[in-house]
Order: sequence, then C-alpha cells, then structure tokens
Amino acid sequence: MATIEFRNVTRIFRQSEQNIVALQDVNLQVQDQEFVAIVGPSGCGKTTCLRMAAGLEKPSSGQVLVDGQEVRGPGTDRAVVFQQFALFPWKTVWENIEFGLISLKVPVNERNKRIEQYISLMGLEGYEGAYPHQLSGGMQQRVAIARAYVLDPKVLLMDEPFGALDAQTRVVMQEELVRLARSHPRTVLFITHAVDEAVYLADRVVVMSRRPGKIREIIDIKQIRDKESWNSLAQIEDVMDQSSFVHLRTHIWKLLREEQGAEAH
Repeated sequence: MATIEFRNVTRIFRQSEQNIVALQDVNLQVQDQEFVAIVGPSGCGKTTCLRMAAGLEKPSSGQVLVDGQEVRGPGTDRAVVFQQFALFPWKTVWENIEFGLISLKVPVNERNKRIEQYISLMGLEGYEGAYPHQLSGGMQQRVAIARAYVLDPKVLLMDEPFGALDAQTRVVMQEELVRLARSHPRTVLFITHAVDEAVYLADRVVVMSRRPGKIREIIDIKQIRDKESWNSLAQIEDVMDQSSFVHLRTHIWKLLREEQGAEAH
C-alpha cells in the first residue's frame, strides 16, 4: 500500500518580518495507486504540499504521512519529478537513469534490466549514450520520468513536470504519462496550473482556494471517466471532445475564476 495523507496541515513562512500563511488546515487522503492532481491560483500552496510530501519541507502544524508514517525527510519510497528536468549535464541518458540505482546499491544485472525496461517504455531507444544538451525538452523530461520510475517508488510526486514544454510536446507527454500510469500504476500527486491537463490525467482533482490555501472542492474524475469509457480513447483531443470533459473543465475554471476574483477584491 502507498497512501499520502495530510492531516490538518498548516504551513507558515517568515518573510520580511511577517508571517505568511501559505496553507491552512489542509486535509487530504490520496489512496494507493490513485492519481490526484492539485490546481489552484498562484501562491495557494500547491507546490508546498508536494514538497512536504517529499520531505523537503515540514508543516508548521499538522502531519503529512506516507503509508501511515509521518514524513520526516526524503526517502526512497518517494520519487520527485520537477518542472526543470534536473538532469546531470555531464552524464548520458543511461547514466542519469542509473544514478539512483547505484545509490541504492542495486546489483548490476538488476540495474541493467530495469534501465532497459524504462528506456523502452519511454521511447528512449537509441539515445542511451546521448547527453542532456543533445536532447529536446520532451526527451529530457522522458529521461527524468524514467529516472523516477526505475527506482520503483511507491509514490511519485510531480511538480508541473510539463510546464516548460511547448504545447505540442506537452500533449504528447500527457498521453505518454497516461499510458505509463495505466500500465505501471503508482500513487501520484501531480501539481499543475493547466485545468485540461488535470482533468485528462487525474482520478481526482483538488481545487485549492487563494492564499491561505485551503481545499475548496475535490472532483471525482475517475467515476465519470470509467462511466463514459475515456480509457478507450487513445488521444487527448478525443477525450477533450467529450461533453463530460467539457463540463468538468468548465466547472473547475469557474471555481478558479471565483478565487481569482475574490483575490482581486
């Protein structure tokens, strides 16, 4: 089992001799092998949630738990994929993917087997010896995702992983992630500003309020997706044409506009 739980989480930052409340009384449960996306206005604490789940930050009050154990720092049960690809520029594709496995002291034969599997899954065949600067942004993010999956983490934490990509590449990567998430399910917490992306990828979408960030609403996408057989549609444009997709997207946009309007006033 791999669950993530936020229990009454509040996060306060100290800035210019003032206390800034980024998150307030957040309660959320992400179930085993569930894909949950968080959307919300800028500054609402989306990335802060992910960083606390990763063990990179601590809540000011409340608890963040993974598998029922309080998160006290980074761990091998969790892997993080950031917006910036964060690859080692002096290492090849193979070496970048291999790095975490060496740190975990995985035997060579097992390392090679895992790396070959995810190079194939992510369409990186023929690029094993290439360096990051020789790859497009989309290819670099494929390497970053392969590097995370190859560690066989229970939990995958993704912070705007496609935010730096052009629109066409972003769509391709979204389709690739859906395919990978279905064939190799993990518990995923996914941060994004893109409503379409959240509805397309996630089982549930969490909509946050403006700062201090609170959960305004949680929308169950999976129930509607399964009912209307979105999984049988291979491409994102086919899914986006569904009336249910349009309704969900419009509903979430309405919530976000209300939050932005309230902030302006």
